[in-house]
Amino acid sequence: MKRQIVLLTLPQMPFFCFPESVGIYQEEPDHSVSRSAGALNNFNIHYVASGKGYVELDNKVYPLGPGEAVLYFPMQQQRYYSSEDEPWDVRWFHFYGSGLRHYLIERGFHKSQLWTIRQRAAFEQAHEELLHEAEQHRMLNPRRLSILTYALLTEFVEQASPLSGPKSGTSEHRILEILPMMQQEAVQPFILEEWAERIGVSTYYFCKLFRSVMEMTPMEFITRCRLQMAKQWLVERKEDTIGTIAVDAGYPSVSYFNKKFMEHEGMTPSAYRRLYNG
Repeated sequence: MKRQIVLLTLPQMPFFCFPESVGIYQEEPDHSVSRSAGALNNFNIHYVASGKGYVELDNKVYPLGPGEAVLYFPMQQQRYYSSEDEPWDVRWFHFYGSGLRHYLIERGFHKSQLWTIRQRAAFEQAHEELLHEAEQHRMLNPRRLSILTYALLTEFVEQASPLSGPKSGTSEHRILEILPMMQQEAVQPFILEEWAERIGVSTYYFCKLFRSVMEMTPMEFITRCRLQMAKQWLVERKEDTIGTIAVDAGYPSVSYFNKKFMEHEGMTPSAYRRLYNG
């Protein structure tokens, strides 16, 4: 099955990024692409949702499986194809924009072509939204096409890690599963040993795995959750003191709460409350 939409290339494109084409190939064992260097002047990402395929880079063949992707910069040689025995479900989009090269290089995406996506569902949903918009309206809503392309690209940038070393997909999935619980219980004292025990790993491996999946430490994630709740309460709970909100958010020390809030928001909790409540 093929779903693909090819869009007009805008010569004076006013957006940060825009799709040239977007699509899905499923159950296409003969899917094979070979492009010489200089043939294609746009970026493209091919992501494997299921099945298996192959990418040839520097005369070596690399397998791609579920959750893995290849990123091509403009003018790069391209050679990729589906497995005949396990045809891939490959989701792809080609896109362009004058500032994209700097944007991606600044974030290190020129250092590898093969990537793995940590939170696959979010990436696949963003891709489906872009494809659906292109299928339904083609070029009628160029602004929305640009917004959806940027949303998909940022999902990739946020969730992609270089594809190398041993895979730990099952353990990574366990980290993703407990994130809602960590967010819900963030205001409680954070005890690392208890969270590591919940997924059956050591504290050392829990921290290593968490950083691999989330690109932050467990405590940094807890801090973000606490401050997010505190911000909401500062606006909603107008009669409560800053001290009360600090304690409820997991910060018995008001001075430490003020420090962490200032680091993230650039102002004190009192100043933030005045800004929104007058």
